[in-house]
Amino acid sequence: MSSLTALDTARLAIHRRRKRTNVIALTLSLAAMAFGVVWLIWILYETVVRGFGGISLQVFTEATPPPQAETGGLANAIYGSVMMVSLATLIGTPIGVMAGIYLAEYGQRSWLGRTTQFINDILLSAPSIVIGLFVYGVVVSRFKSYSGWAGVMALSLIVIPVVIRTTENMLVLVPNALREAAYALGTPKWKVILSITLKAARAGVVTGVLLALARVAGETAPLLFTSLNNQFWSTDLSRPMASLPKVIFEFAMSPYENWQKLAWAGVFLITLGVLALNILARVLFRNKH
Repeated sequence: MSSLTALDTARLAIHRRRKRTNVIALTLSLAAMAFGVVWLIWILYETVVRGFGGISLQVFTEATPPPQAETGGLANAIYGSVMMVSLATLIGTPIGVMAGIYLAEYGQRSWLGRTTQFINDILLSAPSIVIGLFVYGVVVSRFKSYSGWAGVMALSLIVIPVVIRTTENMLVLVPNALREAAYALGTPKWKVILSITLKAARAGVVTGVLLALARVAGETAPLLFTSLNNQFWSTDLSRPMASLPKVIFEFAMSPYENWQKLAWAGVFLITLGVLALNILARVLFRNKH
């Protein structure tokens, strides 16, 4: 009887210790979450309060103004960002999807596949400013001119690894039973990939593209060394081109009130756009994986 009592006592002590540990871990986790949420809410609050007050029709219809001007907007910067981000996505998406298909369907056991995965991991973890410096050395310094095309190239190098990783992961998650059933019917591999595996993983692939688009939309560092900036309205990608992140960076650090107001308006617009893309990527396709 005494041995049972001792065993029960030991079990009760272990249960209490585990319960204590669980309470401590849960408390620390909630505190860490609350700490992050507080800063996030504060940032969003400042962005909405200061940014929304600077939104006006002129922001979308006029180019960036000189210091202390009474009017001015961000039309050229918005146009430049939309052009460069859109072209970078259009260039990087097919390359990333095709490379992801190769890694998932053909190159899992080849030296080329392993090398590609290694290089892709490096690109994923590389700071964006390093990519900007690389494009500066390869394109800008060689042609002796900043340009929108150089900015497109830098942003494409950021889009590609994200799309590659997402496409590869989504295709690997497709059950092999689907492939085997198609092979049993005599379907060639290229058609299995296009009609079965890629179709089954299309929601995840589209989500990866949207996340890559959201990431490059707010990149500033690569554009500092590639497209630079342009105070005037310009649609020529072979010349320096304005972009919203670069204008925000320049105007926010200036002592001029009108520039600071436009910087906050730009922050609000770019935050709203990135938030919308992230919500679209996570909500629109959440039930289709």
